[in-house]
Amino acid sequence: MSTYWDVKHRLNRAVNAHDLSGVLACYSPDAVFVSPAGVAEGHDEIGWIYQQLFKAFPDFHMAAWFEVSDCDNPAVTEWTYTGTHTGLLLVPGGHEIAGTGRRIAVRASCATHISDDRIDSHREYFDQLELYSQLGFGLVELE
Repeated sequence: MSTYWDVKHRLNRAVNAHDLSGVLACYSPDAVFVSPAGVAEGHDEIGWIYQQLFKAFPDFHMAAWFEVSDCDNPAVTEWTYTGTHTGLLLVPGGHEIAGTGRRIAVRASCATHISDDRIDSHREYFDQLELYSQLGFGLVELE
């Protein structure tokens, strides 16, 4: 039986390799993935989220720079996400942003709950304004 951190590190390697089957192997079939963009449930929806990420940022990479060592479950990590936006990025509301060619470096954190060697709940947190600003977009005052 692997440790909680073994599962989390396996997920990190699979994401950085853009290995979708490897990513999904880390999740239980009925897992829940929560991010600023919304909630995904089960392998089909979670896989779709990762596919969109890999298409929008073909060189997407996540580097862990802090792991909460005295907390195993949930396994809590702070990351930096990097990549170049060259593909379509789906944003809330169903709009797509064409590739801007801009590089991103976004700070993020996540809490991952694991049971039976698989992730059953994964919650990602990052500042969407930080991401959109790096892509060249800002806030617009609504009338």
